[in-house]
Amino acid sequence: MRYFRRVNPVGGISDFWSYIRQPQPYRWAFLLVSLLACLGLISILTHERVFMPPEQPEVEYIRTFAADRTDEEIRQSNLENQRLKEERQAELDRIEEEKRDLYRRVGAATGVDTTAAEAKAEAERDAAEQAERERLERLFGEQNQDTDATVVDQGE
Repeated sequence: MRYFRRVNPVGGISDFWSYIRQPQPYRWAFLLVSLLACLGLISILTHERVFMPPEQPEVEYIRTFAADRTDEEIRQSNLENQRLKEERQAELDRIEEEKRDLYRRVGAATGVDTTAAEAKAEAERDAAEQAERERLERLFGEQNQDTDATVVDQGE
């Protein structure tokens, strides 16, 4: 049994042609709009998107220190890095204090009592610092270590 015996497209095409040939108002406009809608939909559905592979990352290598550095050079480098770290932390603390001061002034201007919120925030900060100290003590053991003691090379 052949497929085209049951479904014959010739009849549908001839019916369409006879309908188009009948004089009706706006028939060409409707045909044009229909064709544009179909072509637009097909063009949207068949639009191919190509995703480019991501750019290769730029690898930054870690600098290594000179192999012939003395203990004093290492100590001076560590002290300089610690000084920079403390300066950055002091600047961050200053900025945080300015923020708190601004919140206090806004609260005073709007009539809000900021002391309770400030006490709660201070308690949260203290709890976070205590938790961090306890975590470090669990990880590293004794809290106070003598960092100025001379380094003894046990390999010799």
